[in-house]
Amino acid sequence: LLGTSMNVNMDSVTEIFLKLLFLLSVRHRHMAVAGNKYNCDDHLVSALPQSSFSSSSELSSSHSPGFARLNRREGAGGWSPLVSNKYQWLQIDLGERTEITAVATQGGYGSSDWVTSYLLMFSDSGRNWKQYRQEESIWAFSGNTNADSVVYYKLQHSIKARFLRFVPLDWNLNGRIGMRIEVYGCTYRSEVVGFDGKSCLIYTLNKKLINALKDVISLKFKTMQSDGILLHREGQNGDHITVELTKGKLSLLINLGDTKTHPSNAQINITLGSLLDDQHWHSVLIEHFNNQVNFTVDKHTHHFYAKGEFSYLDLDYELSFGGIPVPGKSGTLSRRNFHGCFENIYYNGVNIIDLARRH
Repeated sequence: LLGTSMNVNMDSVTEIFLKLLFLLSVRHRHMAVAGNKYNCDDHLVSALPQSSFSSSSELSSSHSPGFARLNRREGAGGWSPLVSNKYQWLQIDLGERTEITAVATQGGYGSSDWVTSYLLMFSDSGRNWKQYRQEESIWAFSGNTNADSVVYYKLQHSIKARFLRFVPLDWNLNGRIGMRIEVYGCTYRSEVVGFDGKSCLIYTLNKKLINALKDVISLKFKTMQSDGILLHREGQNGDHITVELTKGKLSLLINLGDTKTHPSNAQINITLGSLLDDQHWHSVLIEHFNNQVNFTVDKHTHHFYAKGEFSYLDLDYELSFGGIPVPGKSGTLSRRNFHGCFENIYYNGVNIIDLARRH
């Protein structure tokens, strides 16, 4: 299913247990792991209608954004704004959320108008924008040195977005801003589930397939709320693992309920990220191999060794996403459920949202 969404709406504890007979049993199957072994370099702009192009302004009707297609000569041969300054932009609506892997630019055909550097911004809504970053900083792309040569740039990491905006920073001093562009990529394959702050998705593990030495959990989330449970797994003795959004930061909490039995390092609490409630997608990856744990939020990873704690954890064969179905089995948890969207939840290669949909 491409770009689909599912809302889980529950208003009472009773409904949680009725509708969350989403309780899922894993069937042994081999899942293909998404990687780079597919072609994602289609031309995305050339076939778009005129209505998909917009801009901050245009010099004339023959310089409108609809003429900004790469290698085309219609109109005045490209887009040019009314005034050449750093407040101008050229925007493309790709029609749906798309994986963008590369961009290319030209100047205005047969003119002295070209852009020598620019920023790239992206958005799912066309209102809330984010700047493309590389090497942990906002990235300025090198543009053109003449009107007609094509400058192609392969993105270090792909963008997933519906809207793309080119923002000129510098241009030919003997001309003005002029652009023709192309964007390369492919349809972004994703499955999304929405949570209303009163719901959660429960996944029951197949005991025969449990590997105590290895666990990999990955997902993306988007929210405007600064607090909420993303992931929880609890045991009979108060042991639990929780991933929680608190004041816009994400925390991984590993708790050994019986501090008398396990007095050393009874609790691990790692916090990563900030301003994660900005209505943009953020990725989470938890990798547990033997006693080594990698906790990654977006591109920031915290590595640590659990020093044997995982061997003590007495956990149920049940994993909940978006909240805690019975808040605080051990009487210690009373946190807010998640309100927002999850995308592409995977547990050890199993597509949780797809499994919930099919069952």
